[in-house]
Amino acid sequence: MDVTELRARARRHLGPHFTRKDTWESDFPVFVRGEGSYLIDTEGDRFLDGLAGLFCVNIGHGRDDIAKAASEQIGTLAYASNWGSAHIPAIEASALIADLAPGDLGTTFFVNSGSEAVETAVKFARQYHRSQGNPQRTKIISREMAYHGTTLGALSVTQLPKIKDPFGPLLPGVRSVPNTLGYLGDCGPANELDCIAAIEAVIEEEGAETIAAVFAEPVQNGRGALVPPDGYWPALRALCDKHGILLVSDEVICSFGRLGHWFGHGLTGVVPDMITFAKGSTSGYAPLGGLIVREQLVRELYDSPKGGVFTHGATWGGHPVSTAVAVANITAMRDENVLGNVTARGPKLKSALDSLMSAHRCVKDVRGTGFFYAIELMADSDSGREFTEQESLTVLRKVLPEAFARTKVILRGDDRGATMLMISPPLVADDEVLSELLHGIDSMLTDIEKAIQP
Repeated sequence: MDVTELRARARRHLGPHFTRKDTWESDFPVFVRGEGSYLIDTEGDRFLDGLAGLFCVNIGHGRDDIAKAASEQIGTLAYASNWGSAHIPAIEASALIADLAPGDLGTTFFVNSGSEAVETAVKFARQYHRSQGNPQRTKIISREMAYHGTTLGALSVTQLPKIKDPFGPLLPGVRSVPNTLGYLGDCGPANELDCIAAIEAVIEEEGAETIAAVFAEPVQNGRGALVPPDGYWPALRALCDKHGILLVSDEVICSFGRLGHWFGHGLTGVVPDMITFAKGSTSGYAPLGGLIVREQLVRELYDSPKGGVFTHGATWGGHPVSTAVAVANITAMRDENVLGNVTARGPKLKSALDSLMSAHRCVKDVRGTGFFYAIELMADSDSGREFTEQESLTVLRKVLPEAFARTKVILRGDDRGATMLMISPPLVADDEVLSELLHGIDSMLTDIEKAIQP
C-alpha cells in the first residue's frame, strides 16, 4: 500500500489527536521506523525528531534492548494486575523509581498516561485529607497557562481556556495563580516572592482549611518552558507546609532526564509530597504513567480508620510489559549516563539558541534548561511589534509546517499564550544531531522573517 492510500485510510478511519482538519488533509508523513534521534517515513526520508515524539523518547528510537525486554515479558507473563497481588516487573520498576526519587517518595501507583497520573494525584490528595479527618480539603490550586492533561480531572487543573472551554462544566474548586514568566512582570527573578504572596492570597481567600493541594511543574510546559526563579520552589514548599497543603510536582515531561536530572528536585532542591510522571519513564516504548507518593502519607492513609485502602485503580496500571520496558529504559539511561549527556550539552544548546535570538528579529525570548526549550516569536524584536492574530496563524499553520517538511526537522509550533516553537530532542542527541537541529531552527526563523514584515 503506497503512502497516498495510507493517508486516505487514515483520514477515513483514524481519529487524530489535536490535529486541525487542514493538517489532516495535507500530505502528512507516515512513519515506519525510528533510529536514534530520527524517524523514517514510507518514502525513506529521515526526519530529525526534535520533539522526542511528544517530549518522551528520551533514550532515542530503535533500541533493540528495550524491544527485547518487551518481547521477553510478553512471552513470560503478558498480563497480571496489581489488585491484591503483584508481579515482578512492577515490583522492580517501583523499587528502581524509589531509589531515584528524592526524600521518602517511595510508593508508586502506576497508571497509563500523564493525564491519569494527574487524576490519581487529585484523588489521592482528596482521599488523604478525608482519611485524616479533613473532608473539606478538596480544592486545588494550579498556575496560569499550565497544562496538566486532557481527562476531565486533569483538564480541570489545567489553566488553558482554549482546551478547557469546550468541555465544561469541569471540577469545581480549582483556582489559578500567577506563573513565573518574569519578563511580563508576573513574577520575575527580583520579586519571585510576589508569586508566593499571590498564592497565599488565594489560599486565604478560599480558606486554607479547604485546600487539598497545589500543582506546579519544575519547568512549566504551557506558555513555553518557564524556568522558576531562584527561591520560588523553596518558598512554595514553605507555604504549603505552613497551611497543611500537599505539594504536587507534575513531572510528566520534566522527569527521567529531560532537565538533566532524574526528577525536578535536582533543579528546585525541593522534595514535594507527590510526583506525577509518564513520558520519559519508558521513553515512549510502552504506555506508562504513575504517581509517586511520600511513604509517610501512604502509611497515614492506610492506617487511618477512615482510610484503609486507596480506592483507585486501572486494569492496565502497572502492566507487566510496560513496567518491564520501564526497568530496561531506566537501567539503560543510568548505565549509559544519558543524563550526563544532557548536563554536558544542555548549556551549549541554550547558548546556541541564545545566539539565534541575537541573529533573528522574530525571536522575542529563549527559555528552558537541559534538553527542554521554547523560542517565543514576534514580528520584530527591534521595534517590539508582536504578531497580529492573522500573522500568528500564518506562522503556525503555514510557515512552520512547510519549514518542518522542508528541513526534515520535527518541532512543535505552539500558541498557548504566545506564538512559540517548542524544542525537546532525544536525550541521546550528540553534537552532530544538535548541529543539524540548530541549522533547521535557523532556517525556520529565516522563513518566518521572509513571511512576516517588520
